Amino acid sequence: MKLVKSIVRPHKVDDVREALEKLSIAGMTVTDVRGHGRQKGHTAVYRGKEYSVSLLPKVEIEVVVPDNVVEDVIEAIMAAARTGEIGDGRVFVLPVEQSYNIRTGARETS
Repeated sequence: MKLVKSIVRPHKVDDVREALEKLSIAGMTVTDVRGHGRQKGHTAVYRGKEYSVSLLPKVEIEVVVPDNVVEDVIEAIMAAARTGEIGDGRVFVLPVEQSYNIRTGARETS
């Protein structure tokens, strides 16, 4: 099993969710986050005064998937989240050794 974490633009979350649903990926965790990479933020004007916004709003989507569908999941996320502009986001893949169902206590290993 792998944990696929992706950081995407907030307006792309529904596109990513729909792409994952097409792959029959049902469970996901979505978290509002803030940060920056190469985009480095931007300047904004509030009440006539210019200020720097260095931490931009993003959304982190986490899914745990079997090893045999990881590449399909990555491709689906990247296609759905891509705008072609700096700041589209990142995808990270981490190994998952075990998972437990809290209700049943069932253990799943990779």
